[in-house]
Amino acid sequence: MTSSETPTTPRSGKIRWGLLATGHIAGKFATGLRHSRTGVAVAAGSRTAESAARFALDFPTILGIHGSYVELLANPEVDAVYISTPHPLHKEWALAALKAGKHVLCEKPVGMNAAEAGEIVAAARASGRFFMEAFMYRCSAQTRKIVEIVKSGELGTIRMISAHFCFNGGDNTDGRLLNKELGGGGILDVGCYPVSFCRLIAGAANGIDFAEPEEFCAMGHLGETGVDELTTALALFPGGIQARMTCGVRTEAEIRATIYGSSGRLVINQPWNPAPEGGSTTLQLFRNTERPTITKLVEIPVAIDGHLYGVEADTVGDAILAGKTEPESPAMTLDDTLGNMRLLDRWRATIGLQYDADA
Repeated sequence: MTSSETPTTPRSGKIRWGLLATGHIAGKFATGLRHSRTGVAVAAGSRTAESAARFALDFPTILGIHGSYVELLANPEVDAVYISTPHPLHKEWALAALKAGKHVLCEKPVGMNAAEAGEIVAAARASGRFFMEAFMYRCSAQTRKIVEIVKSGELGTIRMISAHFCFNGGDNTDGRLLNKELGGGGILDVGCYPVSFCRLIAGAANGIDFAEPEEFCAMGHLGETGVDELTTALALFPGGIQARMTCGVRTEAEIRATIYGSSGRLVINQPWNPAPEGGSTTLQLFRNTERPTITKLVEIPVAIDGHLYGVEADTVGDAILAGKTEPESPAMTLDDTLGNMRLLDRWRATIGLQYDADA
C-alpha cells in the first residue's frame, strides 16, 4: 500500500499502533495503550524478530512481529507508528514512516538539531499525516491546568520561571546517556523538558501558545565523553519574564518547576510525570497576602484522566479521528517543536557541544 492509498483514519474505528523499537519507553507506551480509548497496539518492530517476539509476550494484542523497522512500516494493518529509537535515528525513521503513509508520534527530541526537525516537519506537512513530538507531560490535565492558572491572572504578572530536570544516570560511558554517538548528554535527553515548559508558560503569560526568548546565556560541564553532564541556562522572554533551566544526567537534584508572579507563585512538584498511572496530582499555589512577608498556601488537586501514556495516545488518536494533522497546544504543535529545537541548538552552541549531525 502506497502513501497515497493509506487511509488518514483507520478502518477499524481504533488507531492501530505499530511500535518502532522495543526498548523500555516503548513498553511504557504499549502499557498506556491498554488504557487508551482510541488506540490499540497491533505490531512491533525491532532489530531482530526474536526481540520483537519477546516484547510482544507482554502485549497480547500485538500480533505483527517484525524483525526490522522496514517490515513494520510495510504492515498495512498499522495506522500510526510510535518511534522510540535513540535520538540520532529519529529523523531517518520519522521520514520513512511518513513516506509509508503512517501517522507518527516520535519521542523527544524529534531530531538531533533544528535542521533535522525542519526536514521532518516539512515532510509531515507535505504528507498530510498526523505528526507529534512525544512530550507526554504536555498532554496531561496538569499542564492544561497550569496554563489556565497563568492565563487567569491569578498569579498576577509573571516575572520568573524555573524548571529543572536532573538525575544521576550512572557512569556507563558506553550507554545511551553518556555516549556521544548515541546523542548522549542532558540537553537533548531531559533539557528539552524545561525548555518546552518555559516557552509554554512565557507564551501563556503573553497570550500566545509559546514564546521565544529575546536573550539567552548558559554554562555547563562537558564530561570525558564530550557530552553535557550538568548545565544551566538563563533566558529573557517577552514581557520581561526571566527563566532558569537546569538539566543533568550525572547529578541527583530536584525535579521541579515554579512560576513566580507579582501576586504569588505556583509550585509544580511533578512537572514531567504527574500521576503516571492515573489518579490525581496537586499543585501548590502560594498567594501573597497584605503582609509582604506572608504567603497563603492553596493546594490545587488536579484529576488525571488516566494512564499518562494512554492520555498521550488519545491526544494523537482524537486528532487523527478528527482529521487533524497536528495536535492543539499545549501538546506539541509542529511550530512549537521547531522553536524548541532551535533553543536546544542555542543552548548546546553556548556551552560548546556539537554532534556529528551538526556538521
